[in-house]
Amino acid sequence: MSSEQTSFRIENLLTLKSQGIQVYPEKFSTNCELYEATQLEDGTSGVRVAGRIMSIRYFSKLSFITISNIQGCLQLLLKKDEIGDEPFNQFHNLLDIGDFIGVDGRMYTTKTNEKTLRIESYVFLGKALRPLPEKWHGLSNVELRYRQRYLDLMMTRETQNRLLARSKMVRAIRRFFEDNEFLEVETPVLQHSSSGALAKPLRTYHYSLDTELNLRIAPETYLKRLIVGGFTKVFEFAKCFRNEGISPQHLQEFTMVEGYAAYWNYEDTMKLMRDMVLFVLAQTFNTTTITIQGQTIDFSIEWDIVTFKDLILKDTGVDIDLFPDVKNLYQETLRKNINLGQLDIESLGRGNYIDHLYKKMCRPKLVKPTFLIKHPIDLSPLARANDLNPALSDRFQLVVNGAEIINAYSELVDPLEQRRRLEAQAHLKSNGDLEAMEMDEDYLTAMEYGMPPISGWGFGIERLLMVLTDSDTIKDCVLFPLTKKI
Repeated sequence: MSSEQTSFRIENLLTLKSQGIQVYPEKFSTNCELYEATQLEDGTSGVRVAGRIMSIRYFSKLSFITISNIQGCLQLLLKKDEIGDEPFNQFHNLLDIGDFIGVDGRMYTTKTNEKTLRIESYVFLGKALRPLPEKWHGLSNVELRYRQRYLDLMMTRETQNRLLARSKMVRAIRRFFEDNEFLEVETPVLQHSSSGALAKPLRTYHYSLDTELNLRIAPETYLKRLIVGGFTKVFEFAKCFRNEGISPQHLQEFTMVEGYAAYWNYEDTMKLMRDMVLFVLAQTFNTTTITIQGQTIDFSIEWDIVTFKDLILKDTGVDIDLFPDVKNLYQETLRKNINLGQLDIESLGRGNYIDHLYKKMCRPKLVKPTFLIKHPIDLSPLARANDLNPALSDRFQLVVNGAEIINAYSELVDPLEQRRRLEAQAHLKSNGDLEAMEMDEDYLTAMEYGMPPISGWGFGIERLLMVLTDSDTIKDCVLFPLTKKI
């Protein structure tokens, strides 16, 4: 804080204090939001608003001022002959762009047809000691926008709109599930085992218990415990943590929405998820048609449903059913000149190798909303096996614009089969697969007390927002993304 501008602002602050002005007052009562004031009729008086000064246009006897907040902005008119010499001069001499003010006045429309509040009185509400960026839109240091998100929110309308949409989306999702008789619950973030998804966990240490713990990678097994306990329809907004690589589609800390319904199967959930997406689009964007990668997509039109096998066969020419062994499958992809990069085939296992094949060769081509069904069972350790073909799972994913935004399935409720699968996962983990699941005896004990048929689903708020706002990177869809310490 040694810049010349900062020193000048501190001098103004001290001058205000010397004049008996409270520079950081306790409160200011408003009766109107900035965006609401722009809708008021001319002549409306007693309008009280507050905001940050974002621009000042000086003239000899008047000034036009713009104040703003995250939801909108409002133009103010300050006239010397209406407010008096002393308040007029005080504003021009001691207030700076970035400061906060509260004003009381009446509405009118300028000759350029802009709704404006004529200031009848104003109150100083806070001094900014640092100047705001002058050319934020041209800022090439994207990392700075993430590190100082508050500046990005102040200066970049696109960021404001996207993150306001996030809040609206969360509200719409919660309302949708509550309207469908789901109960919101909370489950532990600190867990002894990392189950519920295939991912490498973040670890921490609990000193009082003298034990290592994982930050949850998913709330799944605890939500299912609630079904054992008698809940029938539950959902959770769950902070989850996955110690995976950084990419435009992945965050290490993210918000997952996950839920379960007793006595449902995955096809019931498929209908629920379609209804939810349409509801969220209407509530958040007032439309079910959005533009993604220059392509207009109407989500209200029926969505495609395609099997995992058929998709891979179409895009690669490989019939995965013909290759039950990962080595043979690997050799077949080599024969097809498919290069998936350096992969440890032995530790990866067949399921994860197929997943890599799908993500590299198929997923990027899925732009319109598509339900992907019938995943190989070894990709779904907690999903129910299909009755007609036990090598497949009763599962679906919703893919839009090359991103998986919803994952759901009919749940495995057979404790003996679940134990066998978790033992297989534990074997993969001991062979070096860091994303394989751990054995979870407590969850297996809960299962042994009996589970009804269940279907469940999960999706990330940030991933959904990224797709629906056609954002380049998922970091743009979280208020404060993790950045490297400097």
